[in-house]
Amino acid sequence: MKRLIAEFEKQSFVQLVFPHPKTDWAAYLEEARATFAAIVDAIRGFEPVVLVCDDIDEARRYFDDTRNIRFVHYTTNDTWARDISAITIEADGERRLLDFRFNAWGGKFEAALDDAMTQSIKHHYECEVERIDFTLEGGGIETNGNGVLLTTSACMLNPNRNAFSKEAITQKLRTFFGVKDVLYLESGYLAGDDTDSHIDTLARFVDEKTIMYVGVPPKEDEHYEAMYKMEQELKHFAALYGFDLIPLPFCDPLYFQNERLPATYANFLMINNAVLVPLYGVKQDEEALAIFKRFFTQREVVPIDCSVLVRQHGSLHCVTMQFHCLTLM
Repeated sequence: MKRLIAEFEKQSFVQLVFPHPKTDWAAYLEEARATFAAIVDAIRGFEPVVLVCDDIDEARRYFDDTRNIRFVHYTTNDTWARDISAITIEADGERRLLDFRFNAWGGKFEAALDDAMTQSIKHHYECEVERIDFTLEGGGIETNGNGVLLTTSACMLNPNRNAFSKEAITQKLRTFFGVKDVLYLESGYLAGDDTDSHIDTLARFVDEKTIMYVGVPPKEDEHYEAMYKMEQELKHFAALYGFDLIPLPFCDPLYFQNERLPATYANFLMINNAVLVPLYGVKQDEEALAIFKRFFTQREVVPIDCSVLVRQHGSLHCVTMQFHCLTLM
């Protein structure tokens, strides 16, 4: 028996990849590193962090205190840990890591080093690591930990990942993760997103029966129709499965170099006893924080300024990956 472990369950550590000069952060490397360091410092107060670094000595420079941080040397193409890291499952009572192929969201960028990362550093993990001949990113799937997987058709069924039918992909997901039901959202997107609508930018399980999702923007916004349709789909799933739905505010438009950015409050990170919430310096930040505080009464709510991260079309959840394998080697 297999089971995909939900993010809200007990974690062993969170993994990040530190920006280096050959990543897309090069033009504002210090700003990016400061943001990553803030995320690491927030997490390490609650659980260990594995920080993959091109230059460990250089990375250490950004921390006054390195307790609860494991520095691991490896050179990546970029820093999207959510999509290039292994995914933890439970198989016959034991934890196992699945290492899927990564092709930079359908061949959009160079990704050979990213794809090879988990195999190159797997000796640091206690769990068995299984390489899977299937392209899949961690940001493309959500689970309630109890048999339901939520994803988007635009990403999971995109032929730029895998050349299989919907039926074949659905069966593979059931086999990989031990889920019973695979729910596909047909609508919902964010302008500026490179991922073909990753689910972690749109809708997230916060417990077995509750989904937080990006709400509907004003009618004059370009996203109105797609997000309205997505909300209707989620309401349909909620009626079928008894889910509760919590809408999050839709960010005011954010731009960098004349490009609209995919700022989303759905890209939060749940860790042990806390939830890290991305903020963007817009008026909706306060409302979003209030929603998280109302729901997460048993976790500390930690705001993180992600206005730099979103310049590269990702946010807090995208640069982190939680692991549930018991210890580090």
